[in-house]
Amino acid sequence: MAKSSSPVLFKKSILLLVIYMAFISLGLPDSLLGAAWPAMFEDLGVPVDYGGIIFMIIAAGTVVSSLLSGKILQILGYPLMITLSVSMTALALMGFSFSGEFIYLCLLAIPLGLGAGGVDSALNTYVAINYQAKQMNWLHSFWGVGAAIGPIIIGSYLAQGNSWSEGYSTIASIQLGLVLILALSFPLWLKSKTNEESSEEEGSSGFFSLLRRLQGLKHALFVFFCYCTIEASFGMWGASFLVFVKNYEVDQAARLTSLYFFGITLGRFFSGFLTAHFTNRQLVYLGQGVIGLGLVFLLLPFSITVIPGFLLVGLGCAPIFPSLLHETPANFGEKHAQSIMGLQMASAYVGITLMPFLFGKIAIYTGYGFLLGFLGIFLFLIIGMTKRMNAKVDSSSAN
Repeated sequence: MAKSSSPVLFKKSILLLVIYMAFISLGLPDSLLGAAWPAMFEDLGVPVDYGGIIFMIIAAGTVVSSLLSGKILQILGYPLMITLSVSMTALALMGFSFSGEFIYLCLLAIPLGLGAGGVDSALNTYVAINYQAKQMNWLHSFWGVGAAIGPIIIGSYLAQGNSWSEGYSTIASIQLGLVLILALSFPLWLKSKTNEESSEEEGSSGFFSLLRRLQGLKHALFVFFCYCTIEASFGMWGASFLVFVKNYEVDQAARLTSLYFFGITLGRFFSGFLTAHFTNRQLVYLGQGVIGLGLVFLLLPFSITVIPGFLLVGLGCAPIFPSLLHETPANFGEKHAQSIMGLQMASAYVGITLMPFLFGKIAIYTGYGFLLGFLGIFLFLIIGMTKRMNAKVDSSSAN
């Protein structure tokens, strides 16, 4: 038996490396717009808050493809769906590099969001079914690798006096290389375990019925909404905060933004080990506290506190999302875990879709210094709602 299972384990290990590379490709475009926007909006001849419009379109596409991912998976299967989704993001990014008009960027944001949602939903589901919890944390760590690389590439081009479009072209080329790797991995995916049947069964449960019956689920959805509001808003407007409030050059701001995503990457890597010593709930609370500390550092009127501030906000964000996802079966039972996972992801994407756009509009009147206050409000809300969610779940379990 050991000899026959060894090739299977080897293939699963190789496939896991491919999946990690695919999640790098998911992170690459996520951080590009926020890092490049302080240089982009002048070239495009639009107000600075228009960046929120593009961000909202991308996130809306992600919501749509996530909600449809179950049906698409049944038709295409994991390897084809993921490969086509990455191809879509690569072509959209290449289109960004050639476009000098805001309206065209808005149109290209649609396939960029649709592709990102397809990759995210399919990979999260596949890893949750076929791999362990620590590998889920490391999966999200590799998203941070891609998200940290993006601003570094953009910042390097800007520092050399080149256009932001060249950075987009480079990222698109990397994405196309990942498409080739994914295409070569097809035999590994086809022989791996899938869950199309169970996904279909879970989908029949009824989302509204679950909301009525399961204590704490509404609170959980609001927690996901608040968390992604913090993560996405800081990722989108952090560089603008540095340029307009801290008086950094655009290339410096783009590179410093990578510290935030590096913090997420590093934090999620170590979270995979910390799961052996801390509960998911403890890691969530710890992350919330570290975010608060990072915001305090950024509030201080010293340039020396900017770097640790960006890093701490990223470190704080790191364990929250994967820990909340992994806690789903424990909170609400395994029977409907897949349906609840879809609800939580949808709620998260609503936060990503709406709130960075909303802050862009608010900042017209308040200035970008209000970013820290905006994030602080949602941090306060997520701490309170997390406590209420846990109390509701514990009460339901006791009964």
